[in-house]
Amino acid sequence: MIQIDNVSKHYGAFQVLTDCSTTVNKGEVVVVCGPSGSGKSTLIKTVNGLEPIQAGRIVVDGTQVNDPKTNLSKLRSRVGMVFQHFELFPHLSITENLTLAQVHVLGRGRDEATAKGLALLERVGLKAHAAKQPGQLSGGQQQRVAIARALCMDPIVMLFDEPTSALDPEMVGEVLDVMTELAQEGMTMMCVTHEMGFARRVADRVIFMDAGRIVEDRPKADFFDQPQSERAQQFLARILHH
Repeated sequence: MIQIDNVSKHYGAFQVLTDCSTTVNKGEVVVVCGPSGSGKSTLIKTVNGLEPIQAGRIVVDGTQVNDPKTNLSKLRSRVGMVFQHFELFPHLSITENLTLAQVHVLGRGRDEATAKGLALLERVGLKAHAAKQPGQLSGGQQQRVAIARALCMDPIVMLFDEPTSALDPEMVGEVLDVMTELAQEGMTMMCVTHEMGFARRVADRVIFMDAGRIVEDRPKADFFDQPQSERAQQFLARILHH
């Protein structure tokens, strides 16, 4: 579903990604982890073209993302993205947030888009809040709305960029529960997260990054039980110790 071949990216003289390669198969859940500044969020944003690359190739479901001829808007309509800070429209109701892209990008009728949005809002446990505005919801609720909004577009893959890092600890679980359900239903997912409990429970593979490089790319059990690199051993010792 996702193929990343020898991808490099820099901002001026600063190299943020160096020769990164991996694949994500249909129905696979891949967690990307590593220390701050390791390039995790940049890597996931290259998958739908939010971050352009200087070298290499990225292919999503047969479409080359970094081909100048690729219609990125069309591609992004099929690649769901959930950000750290929700990115909901504050002046629109929850229902309007869920229907806007369906109507304007997919061309759905307003009634169909509303029905789809409300069904997904119910799925994430928030149908009672349909008429509210984002500011009236908690952070965890807003992030669940953001996931529902992405699902409204019938994505072939979901990308999560640290979806729980801006939340109070009590709200993290409600977002991870929705993500776990998605994984169990077979959604192809690539998740940047520090939630190692979620990674242990849900991931098929773990990618560990450091200083813009993929240091390890291994099945979940292998990564947690026997990390090969000293850097990953240090990272896990620190993060799991707490």
